[in-house]
Amino acid sequence: MEKAVEVVVVAVVTFLCFFFTFVGLVIGRSDFSVAEFNLHRRLNSEGLCSQLIQPAGYPCSEHITQTKDGYILGLQRVSSRSGDIEVNPGPPILLQHGLFQGGDAWFLNSEEQSLGFILADQGFDVWVGNVRGTRWSHGHISLSENDKEFWDWSWQELALNDLTEMINYIYSITNSKMYFVGHSQGTIMALAAFARTDIVDKVDAAALLCPISYLGHISAQFVLRAVGTHLDQMILAMGIHQLNFRSDIGVHLINSICDGHIDCNDLLTSLTGKNCCFNNSHVDFYLEYEPHPSSSKNLNHLFQMIRKGKFAMYDYGWWGNLKQYGVFQPPAFDLSSIPSSLPIWMGYGGNDALADVTDLEQTVNELESKPELLYLESYGHIDFVLSVEAREDVYNHMIDFFRSWGKSSSS
Repeated sequence: MEKAVEVVVVAVVTFLCFFFTFVGLVIGRSDFSVAEFNLHRRLNSEGLCSQLIQPAGYPCSEHITQTKDGYILGLQRVSSRSGDIEVNPGPPILLQHGLFQGGDAWFLNSEEQSLGFILADQGFDVWVGNVRGTRWSHGHISLSENDKEFWDWSWQELALNDLTEMINYIYSITNSKMYFVGHSQGTIMALAAFARTDIVDKVDAAALLCPISYLGHISAQFVLRAVGTHLDQMILAMGIHQLNFRSDIGVHLINSICDGHIDCNDLLTSLTGKNCCFNNSHVDFYLEYEPHPSSSKNLNHLFQMIRKGKFAMYDYGWWGNLKQYGVFQPPAFDLSSIPSSLPIWMGYGGNDALADVTDLEQTVNELESKPELLYLESYGHIDFVLSVEAREDVYNHMIDFFRSWGKSSSS
């Protein structure tokens, strides 16, 4: 088993070296301006609404907002097939995706199985968040995606800049507090951001799927091997700043690795844990949308959490931390700063190899509030978003939680 995992790690490193060298040669041209590039991209690429949501019969509108550090984020607003969100909006709810995912993750199963569609049909004013670097967001006001500075961020910036801006934007449009649903990385972002009073005051209640703030007890064998071989640091040392697995070359290499060499279903298990209710027959369709890009620095930050067992800001090293934070060690995020008045619901699984039960218990113990918990022994990390049984197993319970708290008056 160890030799097989080593082969996979080496294959990934080889693929990253080859892929990013090729991409640098192909798109390293600079014969047009950043502004022209970003404008061309926004005008000529189809959005999530037109690609996935409107074809299912749901009204959907595209929105953009800009973070304080210049990233242009895309959001989608979705309502039920029988309603007009502009005339009679329900309670707003923000859906925040996980690592290597985008807002499409909430709509990849049927209308009866996908959380985004289910919430819209239940009368919620559904807002879909997309962080920087994903294909449903729109670049940066001055940086190109070919610039290494474009990818100089981790989930810390996603929490304090992206999520903060999305919540503020939705509040400015609806003039109403909102519900929040996050999965995996989306929960890290929420737990970091909700310690800020100006943000949490705009949230009525939060549901966290596969919640993560500590990663000291993960059991995903592929991930542990990658951490042990310092794959994240190797990638950064090679000058690779963007992690993007969707080029033609990348798809070809991944297919060649899987074809006759590795059972990719087992590879998914080694990455996330065994998923009970994931529809394998839909994998080709899922891969039309996933995975989305992320940054190497983000992966490095997550691996720092695994190595140190802490929920803390990015570690730049002693001198880097002193310049960035004014102290030698990166400051920790204080979960006890999240107000006890914020209702929190958490769904987690016994087969989840990333959001480990021991780590979740530490998170719960540090919170001032007492979250409502839903534990599903057979569920893995992906099941909470893509299980064909999730409506009955997970989503109905979540919706009941939101309904039980009602909707706070606008403030």
